[in-house]
Amino acid sequence: MYVVIGGASMMGLDLATTLLQMGHTIAIVDTNPLACQHAREKIGVMAFEGSAVNTTVLMEAGIRKADAVIASLQDDALNLAMVTLSKHYGVAQIVVRMRDRDFAAPYRLAGATHIISTTELAIARIVNAIEYPQVDAMMHFEQGQVEVLKLSIPQQCYIVGRSVAEVAQDPRFPSGSLIIGYQAHPHEDLIIPNGSTILENGSTILAVTKPHLVRQMIEFMGLCTQDCGPSTSIIPQASLNGAV
Repeated sequence: MYVVIGGASMMGLDLATTLLQMGHTIAIVDTNPLACQHAREKIGVMAFEGSAVNTTVLMEAGIRKADAVIASLQDDALNLAMVTLSKHYGVAQIVVRMRDRDFAAPYRLAGATHIISTTELAIARIVNAIEYPQVDAMMHFEQGQVEVLKLSIPQQCYIVGRSVAEVAQDPRFPSGSLIIGYQAHPHEDLIIPNGSTILENGSTILAVTKPHLVRQMIEFMGLCTQDCGPSTSIIPQASLNGAV
């Protein structure tokens, strides 16, 4: 893919490095000549000195042939202008970094296909780390209506040696939740498990659930109990059966 990035900040340069390593062709636009020089000489991408909301500069950067644009400028108003211009030039994927959430609606109206609030992402990660220290990682989908949890299964955990089907059929397993990923060991690939997949100790699972069931999922896994067993400290079965 041909990707145009607006802004050679640390985030823009890191994005350029990552996308270049993935095999994409990258063009960065920034008003800072030193940042552009760094992008060319240290990262190895094309860099165009000038404003990312200047049509002449964008044309030089190849906006008309871009498969994707990433607007990561320091100001939401400038990002909004870049989104508008990218839409005008027919770019299919327009990703924007949002600082002020009041710009969410204008970004959508202007044609942004993906709106990333770095502040909200950072806050969510910090809150999750404090609230759910047992969870390796957590991702929110559909404005927080669905959660995907990455959980390491400790030794002697209640579900070790059981199949995915057995776990899902357990009446204490949070209703409506699913195990959607499994990694037996850190050096192995993540797979999509089936009902016969056996969960080993030290392995990792990805589980999808609703926000109000996150704590129940952790407790079912035995990650909130010292002995990692399905003790009476787990939420009563009746409350699990009644959850939706």
